[in-house]
Amino acid sequence: MTSSDIFGVLRPATEADLGHMRAWRNHPAVRAMMYTQHEISADEHASWWARTQTDESAQYLIYERDGRSIGVVGVTQIDRRNGTANWAFYADPDAPRGSGSCMEYLALTYVFETLGLRKLNCEVLGRNSRVLRMHLRFGFAEEGVFRDHVLIDGLAETVHRLAIFAEDWAKISSQQAAGLRERTGQ
Repeated sequence: MTSSDIFGVLRPATEADLGHMRAWRNHPAVRAMMYTQHEISADEHASWWARTQTDESAQYLIYERDGRSIGVVGVTQIDRRNGTANWAFYADPDAPRGSGSCMEYLALTYVFETLGLRKLNCEVLGRNSRVLRMHLRFGFAEEGVFRDHVLIDGLAETVHRLAIFAEDWAKISSQQAAGLRERTGQ
């Protein structure tokens, strides 16, 4: 279940990672891009973790680079019969520049090569234009725009639904790796 590359490593999250995961998730810059934006308590986080341990349709991975844990990748709603899943990620706000792109590359490689799925979906709040552009650069296609779809702090927010297929990733993954090497100086 481990993906490895010059861009870092994805490894299964463990209970020892919970403190970092909660701290990153509770950072105001990270919370601002999530559906739920309240500060997550220790009890709420522990309860979420306990539920994930029995959920066979979800996997949470820690992104490590240069021996330092700096992000979380969640692959959820894994449907092996249909070969689909959803994914999301967040990083330590102090993570080195380019960490999000490295996480995305490793996540796509993991989902399509390790899990053997055929389609990966994600949703991005309209205000998160940087991540939306990154997903499009990695080969995701927009499948829908849900105008004023969710209420966050009483304000209607647009949600972009994107997806990428395994065959599309197979065609562009080596190009993405080369571009990522160039952007990160690897």
